[in-house]
Formats: sequence, C-alpha cells, structure tokens
Amino acid sequence: MISHNTSWIPIPEDSDFSIYNIPFGIFSDSDTTKRVGVAIGEFIIDLSVAYEYGIFDDLNIDKSVFKRDYLNDFISLGKRVTSKVRIIIQKELMNANSVLKNYPTPLISQENAIMHLPVYIRDYTDFYSSIEHATNVGKMFRDPANALLPNWKHIPVGYHGRASSIIVSGVDIHRPKGQVLPPGKSTPIYTASSRIDFELEMGYIIGKETELGKKLNTKNAENYIFGKVLFNDWSARDIQKWEYIPLGPFLAKNFASSISPWVVTMEALEYFRVEGPEQDVPVLPYLEFEGARNYDIKLEVALQPKAEEETIISKSNFKYMYWNMAQQLAHHTMNGCNLNVGDMMGSGTISGKSPDSYGSMLELSWAGEKPIKLKGGDIRTFINDNDTVIMRGYCIKDNKRIGFGEVSTKLLPAKSR
Repeated sequence: MISHNTSWIPIPEDSDFSIYNIPFGIFSDSDTTKRVGVAIGEFIIDLSVAYEYGIFDDLNIDKSVFKRDYLNDFISLGKRVTSKVRIIIQKELMNANSVLKNYPTPLISQENAIMHLPVYIRDYTDFYSSIEHATNVGKMFRDPANALLPNWKHIPVGYHGRASSIIVSGVDIHRPKGQVLPPGKSTPIYTASSRIDFELEMGYIIGKETELGKKLNTKNAENYIFGKVLFNDWSARDIQKWEYIPLGPFLAKNFASSISPWVVTMEALEYFRVEGPEQDVPVLPYLEFEGARNYDIKLEVALQPKAEEETIISKSNFKYMYWNMAQQLAHHTMNGCNLNVGDMMGSGTISGKSPDSYGSMLELSWAGEKPIKLKGGDIRTFINDNDTVIMRGYCIKDNKRIGFGEVSTKLLPAKSR
C-alpha cells in the first residue's frame, strides 16, 4: 500500500474512496452509456476517457473493455492487468502534472452519476459462516444447549442461491408474499410476509474461472477472488420457517438481495488482514490454512423510517467470521464444482458476540421478543413498509482508510397481485 495520501483531487478525510482504495464499478451519467469507472473522493474517473490519454498503453488493453455493461470482461484480464490499472491510477492521482487534468476531463461527480450492478452474476452461493449467528439461530429454533448442528464446525455450510434477483443499491423492493403457517394452525395461508428481515453480509466476486473437476486449496484460493462488496441478503422469516425443512432456503430468500456498487479489490484490503477466531475443532486437511485470512472491516446497519432520521441498530465486523474465504472456496470446489468470473459468494450473516453486533433483526429483536427503539420513538421487531435499510463498511489503520460506500434499499408495500 502506498505510504501517503497526497492527491491533486481533494478527498474528504473520512472518505471511503481514498487514494488507498480505488474500487471499480459501472456507472452512467448524461451519456447514458454504461462504462467502467473508479471512485476517488466525491468523483468517478471514467476509465474509457482516461484510456485516451495513453496511461494504459503499456498494458496492451483494448479500449472497449472500459465500455461494458459489467466488469466481467475487465476482471477477466486477470490481476496482472487489473492491479496495474489500479496502480497507474494511483500514480496519476499523486502526480501534480498528470495528463488526467487535461480537457475533456475524465472526472465525473458521483452526485451526478447513476451506479449500476457492477458484475454479471451468473451464479451465487451463500455461506453460513458466523458462529455467533449460527448459535443464535440454533438457540431460538432448536436446542439452546446444542445450538450448532453436528456438521457446523467441520464444513463451511452453504447453499446455492438465486443470482437473477441480486440488485444494486438504490433499487427499491416490494414486500414478498408466500405460504405462511399461522400460529396454532395446521395448514398454511397465502399472505404477505410480516417478518421481513435484513442480513448483514459481505459478498466476494470471483475473478478467475476454473474448469469442471478442478479443486482449489486454501493456499491458492485467494488468487481467484477479485474483490468484495457489501451484501444485504433479504429474508422473509415467516415464509422461511414454513418452507426450509427439509431442503433449506427458497422463496424466503430469492425475492431480492442487494449489493453495493463499488467492488473493493483484494489488493486494497491486503493492509487490513487479521487473524480470525480460533477454530477449536480439527478440520480435514483440505480446510487447513496458514496465516491471517480474515479482514478487519467495520460494519454497521442503519434503519430509516420514511421521512425520519436513521438509527444505527447494529455494529459488527467481518473479522468475526469463523470460516474464512479461502476455506469457503476450497470447500466449494472440493467436488470439482467450477467457478466463473463474476460469480458471487456471500459470507453469511455477520454477527458478533454482543447483542448490538448481531447482523439481523431476527437476532436483534430475538425473534420479536425484544423490540428495538428508534430515534423517532418508533419500535421495530422486523422491517416495516417504507423503511430503508442502509449498510456501510470501512477499514481504518494507521490513518489509512478505505471503504465500500453503502448498500441502501427501501422496502415498499406488497403488490396487490
């Protein structure tokens, strides 16, 4: 990581998009064409315009890769190229005589830009890797004395989710309908869910494909991760309770999942590596790993009722994850399952040990038994119509800060049909 933050672009001190970051995304503005940009301070650098100044000539890339609807083609160039693009941008931003100052400027105000889904997500897998979350759910719905299922400390539990309903921050969703079993009844009814929940997660984007039959190991798995996003895995808890036995999540999860628009690269996150929790049960050899494999990413969730002030209802951290990303990918591919560029993996709900660090309303309100009081005086056990859920995340160390921006989604009333 570069050692100082001197840029000719003014960058607010608390900006997520410092020169240490340089995340990639897809944007449009008055020119409605979608294209690749990087975030710096309150601006976006249009890489298709920056290309015209010759700063990428040595990389032998085609300009068209910066004029795509998704980042997939850019990511497919490989880290040897994408990491150099990031470094070149950093150097230009620290160069007082940079050609990027020329007209037409590649700088666009984030305020005037529209952000789009950053990658074409062909496949999506969601893990269940926070021991605190899994324990809390087990206590609520199974045996408090044996909250974790017998397999949990032996495998990174996961399921194959629905990619088509993953949306970018700012896209509203409607309260879903489905089958619900009312208390005391033996047959279900079709109704709007009354227990809509968020799940505080992080997603990571696959940056390198594998062939069918190829297995990754914990030593090389991180080479296949391009970067990370914030991820809100929306859930309908009453629908989920009725449908999840015996196969697990289905309609309670696939109505919508929201991600932040900027993909923060693993190179930017490298400085913030930390040790993860102790894994106190021996794992099979293919899940063994060495070194610090977690990341100190501070996370928070805010809930904002319509026309009211937001309330921070949870503060957590990605470093709490019991199973790390290298273990998740080693397990995901152990049977030869192939990966594609743009595939996304969800971390699973990220909860800490303290009640204010729980990563879902299910836990924060303890299945509705402990209502949460908001700043305006309202109370919540789950998400109400016209509530907006906002998730934020950032890293800070030695006065160096990088962040993810936010993923913000409003829940609208159920549709009449």
